[in-house]
Amino acid sequence: MNNTNGELFKGRISAIHKNNYTIRYEGKDIPARLKGSFYDLMTDWFPVVGDYVSFEYNPIGDSLIVSVLECSGLLQRPDQAKTGVMQYMVANVDYTFIVTSLNEDYSYNRIARYVSVVLQGHSIPVVVLTKADLCSNYGRYIREVESISDKVRAHAISALYGIGVDELQEYMRPGITICLMGSSGSGKSTLLNAFAGEEIMRTSSVRESDSTGRHTTTYRQLIELNNGVSIIDTPGMREIGMANTQLGIDNTFSDIAKLEKQCKFSDCQHDTEPGCAVKAAIESGDLSVDRYILYKSLSSENTRNYAKKKEISKWAKAAKKIKRDSF
Repeated sequence: MNNTNGELFKGRISAIHKNNYTIRYEGKDIPARLKGSFYDLMTDWFPVVGDYVSFEYNPIGDSLIVSVLECSGLLQRPDQAKTGVMQYMVANVDYTFIVTSLNEDYSYNRIARYVSVVLQGHSIPVVVLTKADLCSNYGRYIREVESISDKVRAHAISALYGIGVDELQEYMRPGITICLMGSSGSGKSTLLNAFAGEEIMRTSSVRESDSTGRHTTTYRQLIELNNGVSIIDTPGMREIGMANTQLGIDNTFSDIAKLEKQCKFSDCQHDTEPGCAVKAAIESGDLSVDRYILYKSLSSENTRNYAKKKEISKWAKAAKKIKRDSF
């Protein structure tokens, strides 16, 4: 590949280390950096792992990323270190495997959070329940997880012993991108090694005291398998916050969103109002109180965090404008 007259090539971001980028192009990893225009005072959009980019190739140094190409979906969450600011995680993901092990790591509520974020990002959630060999009744967990949303499928596997891994082959089609998300020690790296048929990711043991694993993936990275499938591995996350995720929450709890539209009053608070479809569903047993409480909790958290994000964004833009005008 030779670059002449500023010719642009199309590649995909496979890893990011601070300001250093790696582009995957025709089976090769190319070091790159951003073009100066990305650092314009009014620009806050930077490439993430999974993004397709146009770039100028430099055979003797860093290539130059010129632009981010059209994106089909973006997974994001509130930045834990900067309250209200969004952290963009990965882009252009067809399926997101929400990986959780069948021990103390398992949490119905946390899986519901992941599902909402994934649906918001236009990806398809697939819950992978690992370490099924340690669970005597994993069928119960599959049914419970699939009750979270009609858009979720669940599989119980043991990557170590090869149990159930073949069920995941239906997602492994050439050109498909799969993101692995979950807590440390949930089995993401072991699963990736099983997909690759070799140990390409280091794994570490899990503390028996609390079933918590040590981090084996320290940054997001895209790995191309021989079968044409791209896997994006991500660092472990014990929790994931809600912000700018209401559409994903409504899609996850589509049954409740549908009930709310059937209430007599459009501004029904589902408390003492007559003709409340939500209260009627709870009283009849068609809707569990716990499910409704979880829906309201995630929606409230989303509203609070999104309001903070908009306020911080307004401050940041004002500060950038002042700085720009002072030049």
